[in-house]
Amino acid sequence: MLKHLTIPQERAWNSWSDLPGEMVFLPLGLRVTPVLYSSRTRNCALMAPRSDKMRLGRHALDGSLIEWQAEHGGTLVDFRTTKPGPFAVRGSWEGQPLEWGLRFWVTLALHTEERHEVTWQDGAALVRFGDRWVALVTDQAPVQVTGHADLNALCQDYAAHGYFHRDSRAEAAPLLALRFNLEMSRAGAWAAAVADSRDLALAGARAALVPGPPAAAGDVSYDAIRDIVGWNTIWDGVNARPFTAVTRIWNLGTWAVWHNDQTYAALLAGVLDLGLARENLAVALSHATPQGNFACIATSRDTWVDRSQPPLGSLIAWNLFQRSHEISVLKQCFDTMARNQRWWRAMRGHDGLISCGTSDVGEALYKGTAFGARNETGMDNSATHDEAVYDADTRSLSTWDLGLNCAVCLDAEMLALMAGALGRAAEAAEFAALAASHRALIRDRLWDADRQIFANRQRQGGFVRSLSPTSFYPLLCGAADAAQTAHLMRHLADPATFGGDWGLPNATRDDPAFAENVYWRGRIWPNVNYLVWLGLRRAGQDTAPLATMSRALFLKNWQGDRIAAENYSATTGAAMDQGDTDPFYIWAGLLPLIDLGETVDFDPWRGLILRPGAERRIGPLVSPWGRMGVDCDALTLTVTLNDQPILATSARLEQVILRPDRISARAMTLGQVTLWRDDMPVLALWNGEVIRTRPIPGGLIFDLTGAEGGQFDLWFS
Repeated sequence: MLKHLTIPQERAWNSWSDLPGEMVFLPLGLRVTPVLYSSRTRNCALMAPRSDKMRLGRHALDGSLIEWQAEHGGTLVDFRTTKPGPFAVRGSWEGQPLEWGLRFWVTLALHTEERHEVTWQDGAALVRFGDRWVALVTDQAPVQVTGHADLNALCQDYAAHGYFHRDSRAEAAPLLALRFNLEMSRAGAWAAAVADSRDLALAGARAALVPGPPAAAGDVSYDAIRDIVGWNTIWDGVNARPFTAVTRIWNLGTWAVWHNDQTYAALLAGVLDLGLARENLAVALSHATPQGNFACIATSRDTWVDRSQPPLGSLIAWNLFQRSHEISVLKQCFDTMARNQRWWRAMRGHDGLISCGTSDVGEALYKGTAFGARNETGMDNSATHDEAVYDADTRSLSTWDLGLNCAVCLDAEMLALMAGALGRAAEAAEFAALAASHRALIRDRLWDADRQIFANRQRQGGFVRSLSPTSFYPLLCGAADAAQTAHLMRHLADPATFGGDWGLPNATRDDPAFAENVYWRGRIWPNVNYLVWLGLRRAGQDTAPLATMSRALFLKNWQGDRIAAENYSATTGAAMDQGDTDPFYIWAGLLPLIDLGETVDFDPWRGLILRPGAERRIGPLVSPWGRMGVDCDALTLTVTLNDQPILATSARLEQVILRPDRISARAMTLGQVTLWRDDMPVLALWNGEVIRTRPIPGGLIFDLTGAEGGQFDLWFS
């Protein structure tokens, strides 16, 4: 009788469906759907994406806390669900009616995917699944209980008869609707429980009606990442898999996967939940083609197997490995990603560099066109493509694309690191050599000496006029030398091009394309800001200006309106100033990830980074050593593992290791370090020299204030 048995029980109750407000117990296919009816509008609202107005609030990944607000006919209703345990859920509502509350109805619809009979007995709605029962109870009696074939029939009943109607009353039906109005029930609560007997289910539901303690707010950036991932994580019923969608709002079929977006979903989920991150990575990998590329997009309507997207998945897989030290993460994806790297060079290589194209395979939309080729950059209508010509003979654009080359180069470097960790020395050497030779080609051929900046270039000629923030991607793949980096930093700050209050614009401010303010022609994209920020950190440059601006951009639209946008205006910082922006897009979470990364991050090259400075409390975070928290003020950063303090520091640390037998780090600034342990180290070294540690109650301390930068290593028995 059970469905979807691979879902962990702690996630079984969740907002899995395409109706964000609907709670689903996935193993049984049971659904509790809130339905609103307004007599002013004379219609129902199921809170479906695009057709109804919702403000998405907090959303724990496991569904243990979900909050949202609905607007229908001008009336606002706040909804909240919590989970007392994995097999019980409690929901509540509170309305602010614009019309007379007697005429505005909140209805709880209980139904199942397989149309089991729902019965009304003893003041509860009951469903039997063989030996398993589900009971739903409410804190006050509904005005009436009505029976219907499905949600559409319920809404048709409201549309035809309004709220003043008795003929649909029932005690058994495929869907039972428990009806309340905001005059008699301005606020209300319900609870449902799953058990192996009718009485146990009833007892569990009634116990779950008791409200739990309120959930405290945490760090705004941490909470934003959680909420964006939580709301966009759904169940793909066609392919029987959970995944974090690019957005719940787009309608491109019953499911849709963009390769890059799916890997970003894995990156964001990996901050909080390694299991969900691996699920997202598996979805991204699942659309690898026999040719070796990753399909650009795959949906229930079309699959673009003739083209791919920039290969950034290896960067994210390496990040997940750093966060977990789970070698199985690398085993999961290395071979498929290695094939993809070789595909890029074989199918898109032109004299050592990469041009985007569209292969003669599949029957996808835009196959064999210039637009189809541009899709491989992920920047479909960027002005950097305006001078590119589609060459039908090579099935590629006439230009070497800078961003794509930097991504392929970085991919080779990450594959070398992955191969090294897997003990595959020959492949590590192969990919390291490819990365090194590719860096040299980017450094030499894609540097415009006249403008002192990296740019796209015609294979048979000069540089294209338009620029984008991909001009800074050579910092990310390590291709820019010191002199080039200095020039790039000047361009980054120039208010005529990339500088300004809101950035980074994806067409320079002096480019005619900037004024179009549509998609990649002038707007700000969170994924681009993230990659540039990461490149700045790799190059040892100051990341604070871009991080501060990215945080302000995100909070401008998040606080109050709860908009996590696909892209933003580079003039005003507004998200919804034009209609081509999705308001709750997965990679918007990369902006708060930048902000978190200024305090704590797992860097591809520097490992765990800790930076005191901002006052905040972050966590729990995935780490190789347990559930990690970071508590920071202006002077000191404290790390906890599994809720126990382990380290406090006033220094900026990199390459941090917090194993039971060894604690070590590289100090980038100097200061005091405190370790909270019951034992003293058997050996303590600073730059290879023995140092003295001083015991304190509950731990030990050592002071590096007067020393020079370097490495400390402490070994414990």
